[in-house]
Amino acid sequence: MFKMEHSETTLSAASPNSSNSLSPSPLLSSNLSSPSVVISPCAACKILRRRCAEKCVLAPYFPPTEPAKFTIAHRVFGASNIIKFLQELPESQRADAVSSMVYEASARIRDPIYGCAGVISQLQKHVNELQAQLAKAQAEVVNLQLQQANLVGALLCMEVEQSPQLNAEQPAVDNNFVGGLQSFHSNPNSMEDNLWEPLWT
Repeated sequence: MFKMEHSETTLSAASPNSSNSLSPSPLLSSNLSSPSVVISPCAACKILRRRCAEKCVLAPYFPPTEPAKFTIAHRVFGASNIIKFLQELPESQRADAVSSMVYEASARIRDPIYGCAGVISQLQKHVNELQAQLAKAQAEVVNLQLQQANLVGALLCMEVEQSPQLNAEQPAVDNNFVGGLQSFHSNPNSMEDNLWEPLWT
């Protein structure tokens, strides 16, 4: 009896060591297991402290590297409203919607009274000033073109006024020669008679 109890105690004492020797260590088992891809949650789920699902609506538009983007939008609109708004839109329009929400939220934080309406008003005022400057510049261009046209017309008038003086400076034609031509055209027979007159008198 004593030997049996001793053997049982030895077996029971050795059993933990035997189980440890047969089972792999935790480090070895973790190394043997297939490596699992760790996906970090999006910025929205990280801020909300919830599990980021595989098909999270917010993940494509609020990456983990841009937490301030979701913080600004969440502060003004709220997470539930953002999710509901994105679910109602097609995927092709969600990126633009998120950009608009972030822009409007940042404008509302800067100016709680007017928000983005104040920014739009300032931009419209700036556009009006630029349009006035453009109209002024176009008027100056037209004025310069008119001055150039007037200058060209004045130069042409000066050339026309100088042309009679150039004609007056040309050598005058002999009046006797002109008269002879006129008489020849009026009476060509008289010229023939003069040609047949004798050279001696």
